[in-house]
Amino acid sequence: MSQRLRVAVEAPQHSGLSAPLDYLSEQPIAPGSLVRVPLGRRELAGIVWPGPSEEGAAALDEAQLRPVLAVLDALPPLSKRWCELVEFAASYYQRSIGEVALSVLPPQLRELSPEQLQARLKKLDKKPKKLQAEASPEPAPRPEPPTLSPDQALVLARLDELLLTPGDTAPPPVLLYGVTGSGKTEVYLRAAEHALSQGRQVLVLVPEINLTPQLEARFAERFAGTPMVSLHSALTPAQRLGNWLQAHLGRARLVLGTRLAVFASLPELGLIAVDEEHDPSYKQQDGARYSARDLAVYRARLEKVPVILGSATPSLESWQHANTGRYLRLALPGRIGGGALPRVRLFDMNTLPRRKGVSTALSPPLLAALRQRLEAGEQSLVFLNRRGYAPVLHCAECGWKSECPHCSAYRVFHKADRTLRCHHCGFSQRVPHECPDCGNQDVAPLGRGTEQLEEQLAAALPGARVARIDADTTRLKGTLESQLQAVHEGEVDILVGTQMVTKGHDFRRITLVAAINPDSALFSSDFRAPERLFALLMQAAGRAGRDAEQAARSEMWVQTWHPEHALYRALLQHDFEAFARSQLAERESAGLPPYSHLALLRAEARTAEAAQAFLSAAARWAQALPEARDLMIYPPVPMSVARVANMERLQMLVESPTRGALQRLLWLWMPELHALKREHRGLQRWAVDVDPLAI
Repeated sequence: MSQRLRVAVEAPQHSGLSAPLDYLSEQPIAPGSLVRVPLGRRELAGIVWPGPSEEGAAALDEAQLRPVLAVLDALPPLSKRWCELVEFAASYYQRSIGEVALSVLPPQLRELSPEQLQARLKKLDKKPKKLQAEASPEPAPRPEPPTLSPDQALVLARLDELLLTPGDTAPPPVLLYGVTGSGKTEVYLRAAEHALSQGRQVLVLVPEINLTPQLEARFAERFAGTPMVSLHSALTPAQRLGNWLQAHLGRARLVLGTRLAVFASLPELGLIAVDEEHDPSYKQQDGARYSARDLAVYRARLEKVPVILGSATPSLESWQHANTGRYLRLALPGRIGGGALPRVRLFDMNTLPRRKGVSTALSPPLLAALRQRLEAGEQSLVFLNRRGYAPVLHCAECGWKSECPHCSAYRVFHKADRTLRCHHCGFSQRVPHECPDCGNQDVAPLGRGTEQLEEQLAAALPGARVARIDADTTRLKGTLESQLQAVHEGEVDILVGTQMVTKGHDFRRITLVAAINPDSALFSSDFRAPERLFALLMQAAGRAGRDAEQAARSEMWVQTWHPEHALYRALLQHDFEAFARSQLAERESAGLPPYSHLALLRAEARTAEAAQAFLSAAARWAQALPEARDLMIYPPVPMSVARVANMERLQMLVESPTRGALQRLLWLWMPELHALKREHRGLQRWAVDVDPLAI
């Protein structure tokens, strides 16, 4: 007798199909099983979804249903709790269940037939030692763990209590607030050791791929012989599939990864750790725009296991949750070994004489400080959050600038390969020999990036070994690891880079950090810009003086035109708590998160008028709903970069006093938005972003 099943499939986003579809099967199939099903003229992967099939007048008659084509029964079903996590993410971030469920599986898994899957699993079985070999090289004896500081011991005693919480009770999320160099990673390692000893799996999330090898090495050294895998986008499709299967089958006991790893199938999950929980990289910026940090908290509650959110500069949302008792805050207020945090020095750029035609990012006092460190055999880090040589080329005769023809942005001058490159759409051209408009041959760079900073440092400090790490120098596989290794081994005197070198790295020889012109974020229209800047500067400062013997002479220099700004005054004292208090007070008075809840409706079209028409129609429909009575729907405005790849981009902000009221409006709105898309032919794309990080 045929059985009616719900199957989650990745239907086209514009189709409006958000729920699993009904299919027929001649045999019982367990929920969570992977299957192959027809959809239109295609055959594609699906997941048998828990819960009853469609009922009522809208349900199709069985004669209209199509059969399941194949079952990938060699693979154990995905767990009920995994399905609940996906269903929550789809509902909260306003995407279809099938889109979320299938998009977080390895791409190769979605293409396999039952026979191909069986062959892949047999290949894994034939190499039982491969997982251990990939996770860690052949060990020397396992090193003795370091002695815990009193603060670490107190934190771990409390975490041990949570790890022993009965399985029917969800422990509160833990906000591990520890200054840079306070030993948060050691806390993760000890908590993981406890969970592993109970026969559980451990998931550790990091914000960016470039932090994965470093943390992986620490875990591999501590847990030599324990099967461990990583999950991130830099893996090959085959590696990603193999690692996912090892986690799903319970063979991998430790899983390290970036935001996508929050959806890893872990049947025996016992602990989640989210390192640098404040980092914006945890927010997906296309497709299902989920926050991996927030989903980690939700998943821990589902699984009734502890989750540790670690940071020296917690997000203000997490900080406020700790203030109200929703999260348990545990603190590591001092550095390991008793070392001091680096002294912060603000250099007022207004004191420099202004000379026409002379442009340098480096003030004489900063150069003197760098020279002093160089002579002492110590390392320095100079960071500027802009790659390339200069953000724009400019003709002083006619005013021409290197605008991108496809975006409302400038093409960046990259001197190394003599190109003008748009960092938004990728459009690239050779640098012209003369001004394209007037023929003037004196076309000059305006502003500066890391490439120019590297050049100026090499010229000002002859003999210094200057290295640069940014997205341009780390494109090839393995280059980032080799560059970081050179820094760790003392082969670099001055490291230049963007924010990718300012967080998470344990540079033991760096005693001076300098921030070059970070002022632009002080006056941004985005209310989160000060929070991001403060976190970046605090994290950057934390790269200096990590060796306790050098801590007393470590410094951070900030070159600024606004030394009296409140943000810099808090930075002088490394006073995150004072900064958080002031920012939360401002947000509460303005009704901004975490005291309100936001969503953005974004639209892209060939013309701004088409995007405006769609958003305005959407606003009129929503404002007529009773559910919108207490919500604020703002008029559509262009995005900060209004045109990308010849697409005009506008957005409309929705503000709600409660999360529930916002979700109810969005749930009613989504079907209408799909209908409006069909009516507005000029519209190319639209998307809803719940809890946006930038507005």
